[in-house]
Amino acid sequence: MSVKGIVQQQYRNIVDAAAASLAGVKAPPEGWLRTVRTALGMSGADVAKAMGVTRARVTTAERAELTGGITLKSMQATAEAMGCRFVYAIIPASGDVEDLIAAQARKKAAAIVDTASKHMALEDQQLPDDKIAQQVERLARELALEMPPNFWRDP
Repeated sequence: MSVKGIVQQQYRNIVDAAAASLAGVKAPPEGWLRTVRTALGMSGADVAKAMGVTRARVTTAERAELTGGITLKSMQATAEAMGCRFVYAIIPASGDVEDLIAAQARKKAAAIVDTASKHMALEDQQLPDDKIAQQVERLARELALEMPPNFWRDP
């Protein structure tokens, strides 16, 4: 395996470990800031005092979290004011990194094989469906291993 491949595998391991630990975690309906504040028994005024801001600013931050308008810096500052640590992650929606790569490889392979099949059909040399499926799987394996520069671009 090349150095690039080893480094990529190390990154995949990091993402997969995060995905495994966070698999069932979903943001609470009230947002993390309000949920944690309530769990700690802190009022908005308590958090505001710890942050050196107004109560209105804490309320604004809690609402902004729900709409996606809060900054990472604000999330971190509010978490720290509550004696917590702010953590964020980007993880595969389902499965792991390999699943995402395999799905993209299958998609690209299917498009390539479909194009080739259309050309072959024009020449009356079309392959049966089972052979087409075999070629898609073979090509998908190759694409997943090689990951050419255009791998993530849709065909």
